Amino acid sequence: MISKPENRNVSTKSRDLADSFYYVFSAISGVQAGREYYVAMCPLKLIPKIFLFDEDEIPPEVRAQRALNHARVPEIARYIVDNPTQYVFSSLTASVDGEVRFEPLEEGNQFLGKLMIPMTAQFIINDGQHRRAAIEEALKQRPELGDETISVVFFVDSELRRSQQMFADLNKHAIRPTKSIGILYDLRDPLSELARQLISSIDCFRGLTETERTTISNRSTKLFTLSGIYQGTQSLLRKQKHAKISAPEAALAQDFWKEIQKYMPEWQLAQQRKIAPAELRRDYIHAHGLALHALGLAGAALIAEFPQNWKEHLPRLKKIDWARSNTALWEGRATMGGRVSKAHSNVLLTASFIKKTLAVELTSEESRLEESLKKRGA
Repeated sequence: MISKPENRNVSTKSRDLADSFYYVFSAISGVQAGREYYVAMCPLKLIPKIFLFDEDEIPPEVRAQRALNHARVPEIARYIVDNPTQYVFSSLTASVDGEVRFEPLEEGNQFLGKLMIPMTAQFIINDGQHRRAAIEEALKQRPELGDETISVVFFVDSELRRSQQMFADLNKHAIRPTKSIGILYDLRDPLSELARQLISSIDCFRGLTETERTTISNRSTKLFTLSGIYQGTQSLLRKQKHAKISAPEAALAQDFWKEIQKYMPEWQLAQQRKIAPAELRRDYIHAHGLALHALGLAGAALIAEFPQNWKEHLPRLKKIDWARSNTALWEGRATMGGRVSKAHSNVLLTASFIKKTLAVELTSEESRLEESLKKRGA
């Protein structure tokens, strides 16, 4: 995203006049790689005016950042609107092409002062274009937030030559937090709260759940991931992220997983420390997140079809041979080339087998996938 003068055909005299008008920010100056840069406090209402969108049709090799993913913007905007007293945003990072001036407030303190940027300067956001777009959307619903501020890190970049490299450098070492740790720390999502309750209230989850990573190493003493329990419970309750969960729904989730563990003897052995979780992951399908997801899907259908007596169907789970060595059952369904697959089709195929075992009707998509699997095996 880039901000430019709106009229590119003004006279030299008019341009000189325009250059005499400035954006003025309270700022701190610093030095990186021998170049001066500035951190300024910018009112939210000014962000959409300074940083304008006009790069949607520019090829990636010319742009200075990734194309805007418009699907992300409403969720970020909703986060601001729904949490006006708690939202947190990190700094925007921008490059500026213009005659920038920094005036220290007092002698002896060269780092604190006023940053003056001509209104004719060009700006590019190197990091934070989705936050910028979300701020614009949020202000339409909550204009009173316009006087709040966000910090902007300004780098002076003549003719914006360094902007693409800056974008690459800023994102090179960025690592998204794992889904599990996001669930662990998300205090606003009712489903995250429920998942955290489950890992302490369900015997087979207690002490066996990895709460930081979404994958489990071969040497780990954990059997489940918090993200796997979250996803299985989300499928069970058929809930979207941040959807409200009633007390009866939370109780149902507790009841369901307590019942499920009764028919998973290997889970119980792991909980009793009689078998190593690593052995279960190596030898059994039900020791993977795929199975929790599939059990949640099957459980939702079971409870919908038999709301009064769904528990009476669960003993049939004992008929399932969960061993990975049973390739006739699991290859192409839960595994591909011997490796457990989390692909959508494999989750549905695993869920459909559980549903057939529990005498639950399949969806049209599950029936189609079963037919396809049967033809491949023929």
